[in-house]
Amino acid sequence: MLRRTLVAAAHNDPLRKAVERLPAARAVAERYIVGETVGEVLLATRILRSERLLVDVERLGEEVRTREEAEETVSAYERLLVELPEGAEVSVRPTALGLRLDEDLAYACAERICEAAAAAGTTVTLYMEDHTTVDATLRVLNRLRFGYPLTGVVVQSYLRRSEEYCAELSHAESRVRLCKGAFAAPMEVAFTDREEIDKSFVRCLRLLMAGEGYPMIATHDPRLLEIVDALRIIHDRPYDSFEYQMFYGVRPDEQHRLAETGARVRVYVPYGKDWYPYLMRRVAEHPATLRYFLRAPST
Repeated sequence: MLRRTLVAAAHNDPLRKAVERLPAARAVAERYIVGETVGEVLLATRILRSERLLVDVERLGEEVRTREEAEETVSAYERLLVELPEGAEVSVRPTALGLRLDEDLAYACAERICEAAAAAGTTVTLYMEDHTTVDATLRVLNRLRFGYPLTGVVVQSYLRRSEEYCAELSHAESRVRLCKGAFAAPMEVAFTDREEIDKSFVRCLRLLMAGEGYPMIATHDPRLLEIVDALRIIHDRPYDSFEYQMFYGVRPDEQHRLAETGARVRVYVPYGKDWYPYLMRRVAEHPATLRYFLRAPST
């Protein structure tokens, strides 16, 4: 119940204004978010690359309301991609490209980002947001892959159709990031019990590791990491045929341990001014951080 409440709070504007005024909120945000500027994310990226970790950068922002805001998102990614070092990729949220306004607009914006990424020698992954955007995001993905076949996409195991998505996306060259999911959804479309979400994750994982694509396995769960390693052995997958993905600021020791085994480990590095929704989802996953908000006075 607490987790669902916190996830729902990610889109509560009055609460957002109150939380953003708390010094403690920014202090907690700094654990998960490298900063608000391109300079800050580039510095963090270079440090992670020096530690033999791969990087996935996202400019925070979602649910844009105008075409001008979608254009701003594209321009920001185009500028970022010129400066990103080797070993860094980007993720983008389709609603930050105007998906709620016009699916064709979101496709055109995503295509420009893919073009800039290709020129920089890297790739793009489409973030999967709440359940109402899944079908449109997959349609945009299918269109993008005609010109940019390595465009990645996220599948969230909390959705009841996640196995179906993984089966369809496990073909050669297909890059799929598997995660549990951090959005609220009704019971008819999503699992709500953590154990059921984990079981769905494992079923999806088996499909992806047995397939011909490139799985990008986004979890910090020790039990699931053990299953990944077992499936790697069963399917005789070399380390360069898949990768682990983890959040910036979460289990950094495990990130380094995996990298030292020869595995590909990519750290998700978000930046930007629109940090509140992202922070609330991370707090939903780690409710103990709420105590910092509750203790701190507002400014």
